[in-house]
Amino acid sequence: MKQKIYQILKGKFLVSEDAFKNWRFIIFLSLLALVMISSAHSADKKVHKISKLNTQVKELRSEFVDVRSKLMKVKMESKVIASLDGKGLKPSINPPHKIRIIHKKE
Repeated sequence: MKQKIYQILKGKFLVSEDAFKNWRFIIFLSLLALVMISSAHSADKKVHKISKLNTQVKELRSEFVDVRSKLMKVKMESKVIASLDGKGLKPSINPPHKIRIIHKKE
């Protein structure tokens, strides 16, 4: 047992006659490790991008609510009357009348 551990530590399994099998396995494991590392980096990039997009969505939603509340305030009748009062326009005192057109059949 001790002898096998010494042979592994010295690297004799890499230079012996049947080392080709060992090298193929080591290269295979190295390629798998590279694929796993690149996959992990790709997943991290996607997670960061999703986080950034979620932050943008929250900011845009907040801006939308803010603009919508400002629009509701601007559309109020009292605000419209106040803004047009400076231009000399005032609301009508008489209520509007509905005009009916009746076509006579001849």
